[in-house]
Amino acid sequence: PMEKRCRVSWLCVLCVVLALVSVATIVTLWTIALTGSEGDDVTAPWDRTPAETTQIIFKRLKKQKVVQTLMMLLLPIFESLSGVNSRFVSVCPSGRSVVQFECLEATDLILIHSNKLNYTQTADGHAASSSAPEIRSTWLQLKTQYLVIELNGKLTAGQKYQLHAAFTGELADDLAGFYRSEYEEDGVRKIVATSQMHPTHARKTFPCFDEPAMKAVFHMTLIHPPGTVALSNGKETADGEDLLQTRFEPTKKMSTYLLAIIVSDFTNKSQKCFQIRIWARRKAIEAGQGNYALNVTGPILDFFQSYYNISYPLTKSDQIALPDFYFGAMENWGLVTYRETNLLYDPDTSSNRNKETTVTIIAHELAHMWFGNLVTLRWWNEVWLNEGFASYVSYLGADYAEPDWNLKDLIVLDDVHKVFAVDALTSSHPLTSKEDSIVLPEQIMEQFDTISYSKGAAVLRMLSDFLSEPVFKQGLSSYLRDFSYSNTVGSDLWIHLEKAVKDNNVSLPRRVDAIMNPWVLQMGFPVVTVDTSTGKVSQKHFLLDPESNVTVSPYRYEWTVPVHWMKDADVHEHIWWLKEKEAVNLDMRSGSSWVLANINVTGYYRVNYDLGNWERLFAQLSSDHQVIPLINRAQLVDDAFNLARAQLVSTTLALRTTLYLSQETEYMPWQSALNNLQYYDLMLDRTEVYQPMQDYIRKQVTPLFLHFKNLTSNWSHVPEDHTDQYNQVNAVLTACRTGLTECQNLSRTWFRQWMETPSHNPIHPNLRSAVYCSAVAAGGPAEWDFGWSQFKNASVASEASKLLTALACSADTELLRRYLSYTLNSSMIRKQDATSVITAVAANRAGQNLSWDFLRVQWEFLFTDYGVGSFSFASLISGVTARFSTPAELQQLLDFVEEHEATGFGSATLAVDQALERTEANIKWVQQNKLEVLDWFKENKLGQI
Repeated sequence: PMEKRCRVSWLCVLCVVLALVSVATIVTLWTIALTGSEGDDVTAPWDRTPAETTQIIFKRLKKQKVVQTLMMLLLPIFESLSGVNSRFVSVCPSGRSVVQFECLEATDLILIHSNKLNYTQTADGHAASSSAPEIRSTWLQLKTQYLVIELNGKLTAGQKYQLHAAFTGELADDLAGFYRSEYEEDGVRKIVATSQMHPTHARKTFPCFDEPAMKAVFHMTLIHPPGTVALSNGKETADGEDLLQTRFEPTKKMSTYLLAIIVSDFTNKSQKCFQIRIWARRKAIEAGQGNYALNVTGPILDFFQSYYNISYPLTKSDQIALPDFYFGAMENWGLVTYRETNLLYDPDTSSNRNKETTVTIIAHELAHMWFGNLVTLRWWNEVWLNEGFASYVSYLGADYAEPDWNLKDLIVLDDVHKVFAVDALTSSHPLTSKEDSIVLPEQIMEQFDTISYSKGAAVLRMLSDFLSEPVFKQGLSSYLRDFSYSNTVGSDLWIHLEKAVKDNNVSLPRRVDAIMNPWVLQMGFPVVTVDTSTGKVSQKHFLLDPESNVTVSPYRYEWTVPVHWMKDADVHEHIWWLKEKEAVNLDMRSGSSWVLANINVTGYYRVNYDLGNWERLFAQLSSDHQVIPLINRAQLVDDAFNLARAQLVSTTLALRTTLYLSQETEYMPWQSALNNLQYYDLMLDRTEVYQPMQDYIRKQVTPLFLHFKNLTSNWSHVPEDHTDQYNQVNAVLTACRTGLTECQNLSRTWFRQWMETPSHNPIHPNLRSAVYCSAVAAGGPAEWDFGWSQFKNASVASEASKLLTALACSADTELLRRYLSYTLNSSMIRKQDATSVITAVAANRAGQNLSWDFLRVQWEFLFTDYGVGSFSFASLISGVTARFSTPAELQQLLDFVEEHEATGFGSATLAVDQALERTEANIKWVQQNKLEVLDWFKENKLGQI
C-alpha cells in the first residue's frame, strides 16, 4: 500500500542520469518557450508559396525517418491533496526524450510532432556538435501539431542525428495521450496515470515522429511514487525507495501509436508459465473479475500463433482495465488497455452478452499483436485493413475459446447488416482513401468508423470464403513474415494472397487484386437480382435513396460477385461468379421451386428476386421455416426491409417477412426483424401508427415470450444455448415494451423486490437490462432514484453500464432533463459515458426533443471545452438525429450546421453529412409509406402470409 505522501520537484529529474548512446551528430534543444498563441501567427517557410500548407508539411515530414531508437525518461508528478481523503493528485508529467533519426534529404527544417507540451532546458548539458547547424528559431504549427525547428544550415542526407528535449505536459482527464483517470476505493480517491497514444496522441506525451511508418525502438524509464507500479510495453525492472525508477526492456521496432505507459496501484491476476497478467483495481481483482479474461487469453494467443503460423513476438502479455477510457480497447503492443466493462467479468452480475463482449474484444486486440503491430499499415488511409481484419478474425479467436457459442455466425448481425445501413448512403466512402487526403488529426480520427471496422470485416470474410480458409491463412502468414517489423500498403496483401492462390491451384475468374479493388476502392455494394423465370442475374449499386446522386467511380459501381446459392433444399457446391452487370444462369430457373442466393451471407451484397420467387419463399417460411438456413432467414428479413426502403419491393412485402416469426424461436431472425422494425418505430412512434404497430409486434412476440417461460420453468433457470439466452432477452424486452401485461408485471415485481432488499438482486444478469428499462419506464422518481443510487454504488462496471442505460428509459421528462445535465459533470457521469447517456435519452421517444435541445445548447461547450478526446461526436450526431423525419427537423439540422460551420465538426464531419442525408431520406419514406404501413398493421391477422 502507498501510505507515504510525497512531493516531487524538478531536482528529482535532474538527479537521474540517463545513459545515451551517441551517434554521428547531436542537435540539442535548449530552452524553447512555446505557447498556444504562436504557431498559426508565424509565417512559416512553406507559407511563402501559394501551395497548400498541410500538403507541403506532409511531404516535408517524409524527408525524415526514425531509424533506430527513441529514449525517454518520464516523471508523473503526484502531489498530496489537502483536506480530502486522498493520497495523490496528478499535477503534470515531466520528461526528457532523445529521438535518433536519419535525414533522407537535405533540409533546413526539422518537423517533429508536438501537442500541448512546454519545453524547458535539457538536463544532460550536451552542446551541439560543431558539424551540426545551429537552431535559428522554433515554433508550433497548430493545425498539424508540429514543432518546427528552423536551422541555420541544412542537415546532410544520409546522416544520423539525435534530438534531445526536456518538457512538461498536463496530466488532464481528457482521455488522450498521457492522461489522468480517477476512481474511489474504500472511500479513498485514487489516481491512475495512463495513456492513449492512438492514433495521434503520442505527440501529446513527448515530441516524436508520430506517424505509423516511422517505427522505432523505445527505451523507456518511468519515475513514480512508492506503492505504485509502472507498466509499459516490455517487461519492467523497478528499484528505489523515496521514488521508484522502473526501466523497461527495449521494445521491438514499432510505431509510436502502440506505446503505452501506466502508473497505478493496481494489482493483477497472472498465470505462471508464459507471463500473462490481467490488471485492474485491487477490489476488482480480489473479487475475481479478471479470472475469465485470464482464462481465455492463453487459448486465444495459442489460436493466433497457429492461425498466423508465427510465434507471439513479445515476452509478455499484459491487459489492464481502466476506469476512464475513450475506446472500447486499444492494442498497445504487450500492454492492451480496456474499458472496465470490456475486460472484467463477474459471473454474479455480468450477463452472457458481457461475457461475449469480453472474449471477442480480447480476440480483436490480440489479433492486432501480429496484424497491425508486427506488420503495420503505412498510413491511416487504409485503417480498414487493420481494423477490419481484427474485427473478422476476432470471431475466429473467440470461437476457439468458446466453441459452443456459434459466434462466427453473429458477424452477419453485428457487422454485415450494421454496415449495410451506412454503406447504402451516398455520403459513404471507400474503404481505402487517397493517402494525401488524410493529413490532419481530425481527418485521421474520422477513418475509425463503421465502414473501416465492419465493412472491412465483411469483405475479408468474403475473401477468405472464396479463397478457402487454408489458402487465405497461407497468404496471410507469408505476408506477415515478409513484412515483420515493417509497414505495408493494402496491395501487398493481395500479392501474397495471389501467390497462395497459384500455389494451391485455386480457380478464380480474375486475379485477387482485380476482384478485391472494386470492393475496396469504391464505396457501396451491389444488390444482386435473380429472375427465377429466366435465369437472368444482374447487379446494381444499392442506395437507400434511389434518386440520389453519387460520386463517379473508376469501377462504375460494378463488382465481381461470388454467389453461393441453393434451390429448395439443394445447396450448389460451387460458387457461381457474376462478373458483369448482368448474366444468365439457366440453373437458377426455378419453376415451382424457390431459389435462395448468398447462402450464409458470405458475400457482401443484398439479394432481390422476382415476385414469384418471393411468394415461394414466403410459402416455405410458413410451412417449414427451418428448411431455409438460419442465417438466411435473418437475411431475408433484412434484405426485404431495405429493398423496400430503396423502393425495389413494396413495403407490404417487407412487413410480410415478419409474419412467420410467431413460429420462430431462433435469435438471428428475431434480432434482424427487431432491428428493422426499430426503424419503423423511430419514424412513426410519434404518429397514429404507433399503437397499431405496438399491438402487432406484441402479438408476434407473445408466443416467443411463452416459449421461454416454459423453457426456463417459469423463469427459474437460464437457457443452455448462448443465442437462446440472447433471444430470451429479446422476448422479455419486446413483450414489456409493447405492453404485454404479464411481462410488465413480472419486471415490476422483480424490481420492487430489489428495491425492498437492495443487497439482494433477484433479477438474472442476462435479463437486467430489459427489466431495469421496463421498470424505470413504468415507474416514477422513486424507481429512478433507486436506479441512480445503485449505479453510483456499483462495484462492477458492466452492472453500472446496464443501470446507466436503463435510467434513460424513464417517461418523466423532468428526470430525463436532470439526467442530461449530469453529463456535464464528470463527478456524476464519467466523460467516457456521456455520449452513451445522451444517445440513450434520444432513443427514448420521451427524450428525443430533450436530447436534441440539449445538444444544440451545449454543443459549443461539449465540442471545444468539455469533451476533447472523450466524446464520440460522430455517435452523438447520429444518435440524436436518428428519429429526424420531418421538414422542420431537417431545417433545425441545417440551422445547426450553419451555426457551427466556422468551428467545424472535427471527427463528426462525415456523421453530419450522413445525418442530413438520412433525414432527407426519412422524410420521403414517411410521406410515401405512412398510410400503407398504418393499414397493414391494422388489417393484418397473425400468421397469415
